[in-house]
Amino acid sequence: MKTQVAIIGAGPSGLLLGQLLHKAGIDNVIVERQTPEYVLGRIRAGVLEQGTVDMLREAGVAERMDAEGLVHEGVELIVDGRRVSIPLKELTGGKTVVVYGQTEVTRDLMDARRAVGAPTVYSAADVQVHDIEGERPYLTYEKDGQVHRIDCDYIAGCDGFHGVSRQSIPAEVLTHYERIYPFGWLGLLSDTPPVNDELIYAHHDRGFVLCSQRSRTRSRYYLQVPLSEKVEDWSDERFWEELKARLPEDVAGRLVTGPSLEKSIAPLRSYVVEPMQYGKLFLVGDAAHIVPPTGAKGLNLAASDVCYLYRILVRVYREGRTDLLAKYSELALRRIWKGERFSWFMTNLLHDFGDDKDAWDRKMQQADREYYLGSHAGLVNIAENYVGLPYEDIE
Repeated sequence: MKTQVAIIGAGPSGLLLGQLLHKAGIDNVIVERQTPEYVLGRIRAGVLEQGTVDMLREAGVAERMDAEGLVHEGVELIVDGRRVSIPLKELTGGKTVVVYGQTEVTRDLMDARRAVGAPTVYSAADVQVHDIEGERPYLTYEKDGQVHRIDCDYIAGCDGFHGVSRQSIPAEVLTHYERIYPFGWLGLLSDTPPVNDELIYAHHDRGFVLCSQRSRTRSRYYLQVPLSEKVEDWSDERFWEELKARLPEDVAGRLVTGPSLEKSIAPLRSYVVEPMQYGKLFLVGDAAHIVPPTGAKGLNLAASDVCYLYRILVRVYREGRTDLLAKYSELALRRIWKGERFSWFMTNLLHDFGDDKDAWDRKMQQADREYYLGSHAGLVNIAENYVGLPYEDIE
């Protein structure tokens, strides 16, 4: 099989890149090691930045998002019992976020790809990249007992942190940056109405809380827990009682509880690898960076990677501007590091680090809370990062 761009990974970043390239007349094939059902079964975040929303509209897959997604013009922080409303739209000149689950984004992209007949290979085993330093790179994979080959011009590695793409780059080429946090998030998904119109991020002496939502009838809640906790030790009843204990009484009194649809514990980490390209291989999304979910940046940073790579490839194929390929990593990483900073900042601002912070660090944490939540400039800083920083021009 021959194509122009081979994409490894059929998550939202791979599917979005594939859809945009298809609309631009650039042939592409997506290879995914899991089944479609497995991909759709992943429960992930659902806060979309303005830039991500714009990209989905450009890709022609926004009809259901625009009809069902919840536009949020603000977000609420609760610190030391003080409730602070951050009017995102007012502070950012009209920008908002849209709450629309990543699973739904993936479903919309899958449906769009199926509708245009663009090829996707699921359940592809032993995917490998070859000759990425040469003129004609290619992929191989196994399926139905046979080895298949895809010849291409470029390879986009959208296959996540544990995928083959980053591992295919020589180790001596890469620099890894990482921060591991001493806690995780216990998440519960339920078919219950959200406790609040806007998302709530709350700091409490018992640990951080996030009250999020997927729709007007489906809610997603998170509790900070030690890494030693096991999800099977958390009954629904225990989760709801702990959530109520960490919320102000008036909010806890409005909480509607119900059976969980899904519960899981996710460790928190920050990770970036540089560079994000090697030869004809380009890393996209979680293959190159991980953020703690506190800043709602994971899917959104992946979308900005897609934006840069897509716009560069369009110029390559339409104008022969192969010189722009060398700019991808630099452009993507500038925005990634700002997203990493904001995610680290929000994690540090709102979580209880226990003995992992000394007295000085705890005083700095308190000073940050007082400044950022008590200053107009501080609120603007949070708001403009939360709705998403603008994308750069590729030249």
